Amino acid sequence: MRRRQMHMSDEAQAALLSALQELRTELKIPTKFPKRVLAAADEAVAKAQPPAEDRTDLPLFTIDPPTSKDLDQAMHLERRPGGGYRVHYAIADVAAFVEAGRPLDAEAHDRIETLYFPDLKVPLYPPVISEGPASLLPGQVVPALLWQHDLDAYGKVTASSVGRAKVCSQAKLNYQGVQQDIDAGTAQESIALLREIGKLREAVEADRGGISVNLPDQEVTLNDGTFRLSYVATLPVEGWNEQISLMTGMAAAQIMLDSGTGILRTQKETSDQNVVQRVHDIATSLGIDWQPGLTYAQLVRKLDPNDHKHMAFLSEATAMLLKAKYTVFRDHQIPDDKKHAAIAAPYAHCTAPLRRLVDRYTGELCVAACAGKAPPDWVLEALYCLPCDMERGKGKVADRDSVDLAEAAVLKNRVGEVFDVTIINTEKEAGSPKEGTAHLAEPAVMGKITSDTPLKLGASVRAELKRADPFFVGKQKVLFRAV
Repeated sequence: MRRRQMHMSDEAQAALLSALQELRTELKIPTKFPKRVLAAADEAVAKAQPPAEDRTDLPLFTIDPPTSKDLDQAMHLERRPGGGYRVHYAIADVAAFVEAGRPLDAEAHDRIETLYFPDLKVPLYPPVISEGPASLLPGQVVPALLWQHDLDAYGKVTASSVGRAKVCSQAKLNYQGVQQDIDAGTAQESIALLREIGKLREAVEADRGGISVNLPDQEVTLNDGTFRLSYVATLPVEGWNEQISLMTGMAAAQIMLDSGTGILRTQKETSDQNVVQRVHDIATSLGIDWQPGLTYAQLVRKLDPNDHKHMAFLSEATAMLLKAKYTVFRDHQIPDDKKHAAIAAPYAHCTAPLRRLVDRYTGELCVAACAGKAPPDWVLEALYCLPCDMERGKGKVADRDSVDLAEAAVLKNRVGEVFDVTIINTEKEAGSPKEGTAHLAEPAVMGKITSDTPLKLGASVRAELKRADPFFVGKQKVLFRAV
């Protein structure tokens, strides 16, 4: 990952640490597991039985951040003798350790997902499971849901299936190292194929009208006791890796649709013509050439997030896509809205069961369907509650609020200074945009901006920092005023 970092003063560090603790209290985040849950986890590890199917012969590898221990996915890529490719994709088998209706399951339904704060991680399952025998760490034999995808020479999936097997990952890799090896031509074939297959899958995505927007992320990290706020640019290998996950999610959705029972991740594209016209107006105002006949998805793929005008368009134009939700169906009552607009296909969350509750259920549904069996009763009993459960997840709030606090902390002693900012989002007030979002390159901050005169999307303006307070009660902990 490529980062532009901003270091914080000792005072800012202390303020951020205190504010993060207050945030967890406010969100009612359980940072510790109850004793009964920890005892249940120990018992589950002792009782877990490996699947009969042995696929420890597969030289699987994982790609994750270097410090990660809860590894959900491992893969092996190869060419098929008759042409095309075969992808083996192992997913952590959480159900091998978590029994429905028992303490571990109940706690997971309270937590919903793993939460990542700059100073600590709040896991969905106790580390004795999620960072132990359920994790696809190298060198240990673990139970997994093993997917097999066969692809043709153009990267299109011709067959997908999943079943239980014991597997053993051979290597724990990281994104930067894999990118360097692939670029240098020194990667082993299975790893090198990730670029070949990933690019083919990106082309398949483009053909079906899917959208991948890779805006730089703001990231707050804690290393050696020091917080750092930075913009993180996505490496190509991260996109190729994501294509394997997306392919599996689409295969899972189709398997569930064919079987008649499942839970999809769905998203509608807006039909509001006012919104559609506004997005076109935004492109025009930024000087972006949106040629007749070019779809929104095609335009997005032509843009460069490193161009501040393109970044402004991508930040603002997400209104074209509505909020995604979970959609349940049973007994072949297939929903009318079964697609995910950004992916341009039916899709399901199924590749991160150590970190997201719903994936344990989609995995079970797919395993049952591929085996020609009815779904387990415990899955059916929970199915219609899962959308509401997942809505209670606090991952996005925790991520966004953590960044907000870090922004305020790093600028805490600079109130009154004037900065050069770019307007990447605008909000209309009485017919003209006098509020919006300001993008500051150094430090890595995106904050609220107000103005006495209309703000122009994509414009560079001078702005005075009026507020930077991690403890401010309200959303706008950082506030600029155009000068």
